[in-house]
Amino acid sequence: MNLRHAAERIVRKLQDAGHTALFAGGCVRDMLMNVEPADYDIATAAAPEVIRELFPRTVPVGEHFGVILVLEGGHRFEVATFRTDGPYSDGRHPDTVSFTDVEGDVRRRDFTINGMMYDPTRDEVIDLVGGREDLAAAVVRAIGEPHKRFQEDKLRLMRAVRFAARLGFTIEPETRRALVELAREITSVSAERVAAELRIMLTDASRADAVRRLDAVGLLEHVLPEIAAMKGVEQSGEWHPEGDVFEHTLRCLEQTGDVAWEFVLAVLLHDVGKPVTAEGGAFHAHEHEGAALASHICRRLRESNRVREKVVWLVKHHMRFRDAKKMKQITLRRLLSEPWFEELAELHRIDAEASAGDFADYDFVMAEYRKFREEPPPVEPLVNGRDLIDRGLEPGPVFSEILDELRDAQLEGTLTNRDDALAFLEDVLRRRGITE
Repeated sequence: MNLRHAAERIVRKLQDAGHTALFAGGCVRDMLMNVEPADYDIATAAAPEVIRELFPRTVPVGEHFGVILVLEGGHRFEVATFRTDGPYSDGRHPDTVSFTDVEGDVRRRDFTINGMMYDPTRDEVIDLVGGREDLAAAVVRAIGEPHKRFQEDKLRLMRAVRFAARLGFTIEPETRRALVELAREITSVSAERVAAELRIMLTDASRADAVRRLDAVGLLEHVLPEIAAMKGVEQSGEWHPEGDVFEHTLRCLEQTGDVAWEFVLAVLLHDVGKPVTAEGGAFHAHEHEGAALASHICRRLRESNRVREKVVWLVKHHMRFRDAKKMKQITLRRLLSEPWFEELAELHRIDAEASAGDFADYDFVMAEYRKFREEPPPVEPLVNGRDLIDRGLEPGPVFSEILDELRDAQLEGTLTNRDDALAFLEDVLRRRGITE
């Protein structure tokens, strides 16, 4: 059963039981824009306990707020009882809620374009806040008094920017004024919620425009101050005719396609070390400083260790192609065999595309990579970290150096089987004075 049909079945079942039920929020906006909704939220006059009685498969994800998750036709739908909200003392959740009617529910929502409802059985749009007019005018406007809407849930400050960027809309003047005045209060929102909003924003094709807009309303300096610090950091006109580090980063984001979040984050942060290493128009070892900053930012955004490791590695190594023609063959082969090499290559291509357009290093490395793929090295290392741990070694710098030496020997063809590799390991340990 497709998503829309399953959602309509829920609405009809609620209506047949005598309860008003409607599609609500973003799905209505998308339908009016001829965009297929990614999900359908349903609002109803039915109380949470009634919803649970009517549907055999439910999850009380937010029953205190009148929200029940209904499983229907292989899909999940949020079914929420019409409500009004009490004070938001934490700037996130209402302290209390009261169940109400359609109008009361609409009035507590964020923006007019998200405040419309739709009855699929009657093919009727219910618009009590002027959402259709704002859609036609391409405007993001707060419902009611903008300061109040933003104070209730301060993440709406970022959501306003996200909707404007994604849809290519302007922000209505009063709404924008409140947004600018309250921008600093985004710091009261948890890092997890900010990171989630950034992820949605930056994995959309409008990512560069979103960053520009975050900067224009004063949010960027609070959510990503390291990116805001790139503004005015001038670069060599020969290599970067596009402008300062901030403009270069935005152009890189524009060149980034539909890719995973960690890669987008690496693109955003690849030059984050430049503002703190700028000296006389040069940025010595900015990639190493950038890797440290990237690690700090990922931790601040509560990213997983997996995401942080990949982002840091890409930032740290994004200048490697520059030295490829001078590398020893074994060093180059090690680079080509890195598990994230292809993402690194794409980062280099984007970096070149967004600057002077010099692809000589990229073309050289990719030619070597094509040859390398024709005669690939063994996929799995003959000796791994577990073998070293079994020999009594603990992970650390020496541990990594030994693994690198074994890997180099394998890539060179010196080691072709596990017995030889284990014997080589014993030689390495003796040379380093590490013996039982």
